Amino acid sequence: MSVFVFGHRNPDTDAICSALAYADFLRRTTRPDAVAACCGTPNERTEFALKRAGVQPPRIIMDIRPELEDVCNRAAVTASRDDVFYDVYQRMHEHEIRSIPVLDEEGCVTGIVTLLDLLELMLQGGVDPKRSREVRTSLSKVNSVVDGRFQHAVDPDRTDDFILTVGAMSATGFTERMQAFPADRLLVVSGNRPTIQLPALEMGVRGLVVTGGYALSSGLMQLAEARGVSVISSPFDTATTTMRIKAAQRIESIIEDDFLSLSAKLPVAAARAQVFRSNQTVFPVVDSRKLVGVLSKSDLVNPPKPELVLVDHNELSQAVIGAEDCEIIEVLDHHRLGGSLKSSHPIIFQMEPVGSTCTLVARKFKQAGIDPSPGIALCMASGMISDTLFLRSPTTTDVDREILEWLEGFCDCSLEEYAHEFFRVGSALRNCTPEQVVREDCKEFEENGIRFSISQIEEIGFDRFWDRQDELTAALEGLCREHSLGFSALLVTDISSNGSLLLMSSEPDGWEEINYPQLEEKLYELEQVVSRKKQLLPLIISLLDASPATT
Repeated sequence: MSVFVFGHRNPDTDAICSALAYADFLRRTTRPDAVAACCGTPNERTEFALKRAGVQPPRIIMDIRPELEDVCNRAAVTASRDDVFYDVYQRMHEHEIRSIPVLDEEGCVTGIVTLLDLLELMLQGGVDPKRSREVRTSLSKVNSVVDGRFQHAVDPDRTDDFILTVGAMSATGFTERMQAFPADRLLVVSGNRPTIQLPALEMGVRGLVVTGGYALSSGLMQLAEARGVSVISSPFDTATTTMRIKAAQRIESIIEDDFLSLSAKLPVAAARAQVFRSNQTVFPVVDSRKLVGVLSKSDLVNPPKPELVLVDHNELSQAVIGAEDCEIIEVLDHHRLGGSLKSSHPIIFQMEPVGSTCTLVARKFKQAGIDPSPGIALCMASGMISDTLFLRSPTTTDVDREILEWLEGFCDCSLEEYAHEFFRVGSALRNCTPEQVVREDCKEFEENGIRFSISQIEEIGFDRFWDRQDELTAALEGLCREHSLGFSALLVTDISSNGSLLLMSSEPDGWEEINYPQLEEKLYELEQVVSRKKQLLPLIISLLDASPATT
């Protein structure tokens, strides 16, 4: 199972670019199976960056909880309706399994056969002298199972309902027995006994199997050809040959067509109840009826968990859905420590106060002496430019400046010119619905018993904001209700002036101490505030901590 490198929900440029770059770094060092993923589509600005870098977007995975296709056995042993007992039993014995799915020509599951079903097929008829002789198969299958060779073959691939008769008595008694059955259904087994073989050929039986490695004489062969009798020479003795012919029966009569199959996309947790209530021993895992793999009950007792690397976040509330059911093996972040992240064993946890997670990823390339490709270099530079507002944000550090200068040496363009293009692209206020605006880069937090969200967008000027203020307020209130939050905030940052507007869905207790100008109800001007992480979040936390605790 691959290791997935994930940014946070509602991912911004830094989250997506750091996931792509770190997955590339892991593939080139310790984890060739690393896959970059995201739990939301890239915004227009991020798409621009990836297109300019020539880097494919990460895989979109909205729910990482393991599905049956992740844990099933894809190397499934199968059977088809025209298979015979001998072949199916050999497969089951070789692979030590008790059940096997049956497929049609298109690979769709049509039933299940169990070991008990196979034994019942061999024992069918019991002591009934007629039913116990019945074998539904073809002469080709008989010849294969007895390791024989045809001396003469007539329609060998045709399926017949044979009556198996063994010439182990006197010629007279055996002839009388043969006459009790239709000749065209008789399959006669005989050793080197011409007195048995001759009447069988004269009757025109469907087939004659000569045991002990013997062959018919030339005269008897001429009679066999004249009467249209197929002749097989078996290397085994009569008893062994007879047993093997019984094992050449087709399995179609014992296929269980009332069975439980499971969708490949079904979450493991949801499948457990169905599986443990069933008496089946094997469960076909299907996609549009086509077999993906097979599953046993033991596979669900302790299934393997997906491995995750979290970048640009360290809180489960911001992680992909299902992260709590995965093995989080590493965290690489530049935000505050928060949430309820736990692990069952020690993990790599790197969190530093720099302006961008891409800074930390790029530094790993540099420290390892690995030159990033031009595309990955521009990808990392894009995350840094976005999160630090091209090194103008108060979150910017000397490490960011040093790393961005290093990255520019691998890029095919001037980063200053590129930054101007980057920020001109993708105005959320110009191109998105109000609901998309407040969800585009949204993170949830919890402090002093209050859950809240902060969304942030970067614009050049506030002109579009004033045109859409009312609908943005309504969308922010809707987001708050949808997620049962105490309040939601939208930080609209003007890249050109390094200032922001803060729009609130509602104002919590203690908000009157904000100490920034209030322009209108639930709207504030935050001069020189451009960072959600380093400026706005600490401000909100200080206001909440100063207010009475929520009970």
